[in-house]
Amino acid sequence: METLEQIGIKAKKASRYLAKLGIDEKNKALEAVADALAANAEHIIAANGKDLVNAKANGMKPALIDRLTLDVKRINAMADGIRVLTGLEDPVGEVTGMKKRPNGLVIGTKRVPLGVVAIIYESRPNVTADAFGLTFKSGNACILRGGSDSINSNIAIADIIAKALSENGINPDVINLIKDTDRALVNELMKMNDYVDVIIPRGGAGLIKNVVNNSTVL
Repeated sequence: METLEQIGIKAKKASRYLAKLGIDEKNKALEAVADALAANAEHIIAANGKDLVNAKANGMKPALIDRLTLDVKRINAMADGIRVLTGLEDPVGEVTGMKKRPNGLVIGTKRVPLGVVAIIYESRPNVTADAFGLTFKSGNACILRGGSDSINSNIAIADIIAKALSENGINPDVINLIKDTDRALVNELMKMNDYVDVIIPRGGAGLIKNVVNNSTVL
């Protein structure tokens, strides 16, 4: 299994590649990912079934089990969410706020990718696809750390996305899922300043507080 440093190195390299990718290439790749998710629904559901068995054995509450559950309808919704992104304008390279200074110099603000975005989230496996889509569209590589409850589902989704990217000539290292469920890795991830440019916590108050209090990454 890869170490966090190995994942960070791959993600950083992929972020430089992705920052140069054109909007047509990104949209084509997103369409391919959406199609692959829908086409592999049964595979994702099978992986999700393992998570559900574990969740029930561990006494997870019914409401949380519902959040964890994936079916064809929910997987198609994931795919549709990816397709929606193809209709959005490319945020990379947009110049805003142009102003002419008294000396004749024109100054503006240009939108550029952040680099590597790490996202820490909890039970909902659909976040794996959502997080990839948003970071990819905005030209950023991602490192994803989902909850241990949904690890099998997350691995299936991330592997399908990476394969679809590779088959369409895109570096699959733009998406990186931490497959080790050791909680100690979360704190290690929050201190990977050499590789991670931004960390986004998506979950409950406890998760957000932990990231705010312990992260050395913005």
